Amino acid sequence: MRQRVRAALERFGATGGLIAVAVIWGGTFVVVAEAVARYPVYAFLFWRFLVAAVAFVALFPRVLGRLGRPNLVKGTIAGLFLTSGYVLQTFGLTPGIGTTAARAAFITGMYVVMVPLLQAIVLRRRPAGATIVGAVLALGGLWLLSGIGMGGSFDLGDILVLGCALAYSIHMLVLGTTDVRHDVAALTLVQIVVACVVTGALSLVLERPSVPTDAGVWAAIAITGVLASAVAFAVQTYAQRKMPPARVALILVMEPAFGGLFGWVWAGVFPLGEVLGAGLMLSGMVVSEVVAAHAPEAEHVAFEPAVEGMPAPVVERGSGGVDRP
Repeated sequence: MRQRVRAALERFGATGGLIAVAVIWGGTFVVVAEAVARYPVYAFLFWRFLVAAVAFVALFPRVLGRLGRPNLVKGTIAGLFLTSGYVLQTFGLTPGIGTTAARAAFITGMYVVMVPLLQAIVLRRRPAGATIVGAVLALGGLWLLSGIGMGGSFDLGDILVLGCALAYSIHMLVLGTTDVRHDVAALTLVQIVVACVVTGALSLVLERPSVPTDAGVWAAIAITGVLASAVAFAVQTYAQRKMPPARVALILVMEPAFGGLFGWVWAGVFPLGEVLGAGLMLSGMVVSEVVAAHAPEAEHVAFEPAVEGMPAPVVERGSGGVDRP
């Protein structure tokens, strides 16, 4: 009886931790939008990932001993696509050309639907019918969210964030080629460092900013660098020891819902078209995750964890007659 109670408490703690992570991730859209309104994009991303790298090593000091060549190579490639996604998303949130925080949250989440469709093309497999249904729901939601059907438009910020979703999708496909030579924590650290180095270099060349003096910007850096990256990874790692990865993915799919909610509250508006579109998009994401969770064992579907964001269902290479590279 005592063991059952302890197991239940552990599962509850893991579930609560994941919900907290989804809340934090959802809140970062508003936090980042506020920060880049007052500080250059590349410089903000540099500080964000520098803090994330330091926090990650502080939480997982042993990871430094696992940085072998396979992790460095794979992590660098994945990190470049990850960096592209963050740059596109952050520019999409900047004032003037930007989308809203609520729209960005749901459009970014499209990568969960894009991944199985892109991998169906890569592996030359026909996607499951329910996967297509999820994609149709998400695309229909995107149409409503954009407001095109009601006189609105799909602006530059929306396009940039959609490009972010595509970059994240390719990033997930790169991670889907991992094998026993690779360590998840080491891969994550390498990706964070790559993002830090690339954005830092771009900032020095294009922006040449000073060290931020705005307390709000530093708060955003701390939230996104420590809580949304390093701490969130630790919570995911703990949760996946206590529950199936598919359940973890289904809980974290609440991220765009929280992001949309915070964005609408922050803006003080709840546009009906956006709310309906967001609901359809979220339905498409859930369908995609549920289908993957019930995939035949022969397909070896794994939920690849993102550095910051929902795990995406990826058919592992090496299964179904497809060899690992």
